[in-house]
Amino acid sequence: MKVTEECRKQETGYTSKNSTEYEGMKKVYQQTKITENTATIAVTVDLMEEIMGHQNLIKACKRVISNKGRHGMDGMSVKEVMPFILEHEEEIRETVVRGKYKPKPVRRVEIPKDDGTKRKLGVPTVIDRVIQQAMVQVLSPIYEPQFLENSYGYRPKKNQHQAIRQAQKYIQEGYNIVISIDLEKYFDTVNHSKLIQVLSEIIKDGRVVSLIHKYLNAGVMANGVFEKTEVGFSQGGNISPLLSNIMLNELDKELERRKLRFVRFADDTAIFVKSRRSAERVSEGITKFIEEKLKLKVNRRKTSILPATKIKYLGFSFYIASGRKVGIRVHPKNVKKMKDKIREITKRNSGCGYAKLKKRLTEYIRGWVNYFKIANMKKVVLGTDEWLRHKIRCYIWKSWKKPKVRRYKLAKLGVSKEKARMLSGSREGLWKVSGYQDMNKAITNKKLERAGYPTFAKYYL
Repeated sequence: MKVTEECRKQETGYTSKNSTEYEGMKKVYQQTKITENTATIAVTVDLMEEIMGHQNLIKACKRVISNKGRHGMDGMSVKEVMPFILEHEEEIRETVVRGKYKPKPVRRVEIPKDDGTKRKLGVPTVIDRVIQQAMVQVLSPIYEPQFLENSYGYRPKKNQHQAIRQAQKYIQEGYNIVISIDLEKYFDTVNHSKLIQVLSEIIKDGRVVSLIHKYLNAGVMANGVFEKTEVGFSQGGNISPLLSNIMLNELDKELERRKLRFVRFADDTAIFVKSRRSAERVSEGITKFIEEKLKLKVNRRKTSILPATKIKYLGFSFYIASGRKVGIRVHPKNVKKMKDKIREITKRNSGCGYAKLKKRLTEYIRGWVNYFKIANMKKVVLGTDEWLRHKIRCYIWKSWKKPKVRRYKLAKLGVSKEKARMLSGSREGLWKVSGYQDMNKAITNKKLERAGYPTFAKYYL
């Protein structure tokens, strides 16, 4: 392995601390007294020893294994990483602590987006993921007290539901004009110098800042060709969400300084004001701050100022219910996206058997409902379930294929011989036949439920 070869090339004469010494090591960072005027955290040097301590490294390794994921450019799988770490732990620790470690380039992976474009992800090697995760485990407790309440993405005990509830609260209070800030290719355009400057304000161990800088500059392998990464950072790295929040916490602090009401989840920021005139003024000022102070680019074409009932935020939208109460619903685009996914799963030429179909449907439906469960979507759920059962009947009808098999199956389900003969011999399309009343009586909703086919209502109502 290249990691081993690099570790063994390092200078001799350095005695790294053993695991017992690491376990007994005192905390290497201190929190100053936080007041209204000074909410800062001072970090002493020797932070790297805490990061590369035995217990922290093993904990990071277990986390990487549990996350699974693809291999990096060196081909090592997550199954191989624990034995490798245990065998070469001291070598890796010495190399990292002495500042000699060189991260590998990430492997480019492209994921299709809803708008037809592709999101570029970078997959680090599993060793780099372990080291990044070890940094996250030490740095997160340092930065968490710095982050503001209105930041909900990639944080402990924070989630999308809380973000949506806070947005709902602002709208209910009359802040019903929303500025949606769109950062153009945020992860790909983060200014390294600015990020390092922000990190250095808190992290006083230069080796840690230097290692993060090395990860930023590690480069990417795309189709076997190496590309430099002079701006931005990989979305696939374990430390990327933390770095993102550290950078955008500067935006949060500016919004708070201006006494604005806002919600941020990762790089999705929504600002709530009471008038369009205020919105235009705020949008102009915040755009200037983002571009001049944070060195990021705002996509003016996608940045919008809209009434709260017209926005789409994290897949949700808002409406005015009876009594002027603000309600939450699933945005129509996300309902369409969900149905497209169901169509893909139940595609009649997919070739998967009933068991696999049930499993895929259950996993998707459970996850979808769990994400959108805070929305008022009873009507959507019941309507979708009716459509879904039709899709399943169509899938079953297609799988029976031959008229003889169809007659036999229908008769077994209680359909008269005459009707079974007519249905099985029909030249109508699969979708039309599977929607006939006799088909609904033969393959009832209860039979589908007993057979293990899921419904949205099961997880929502």
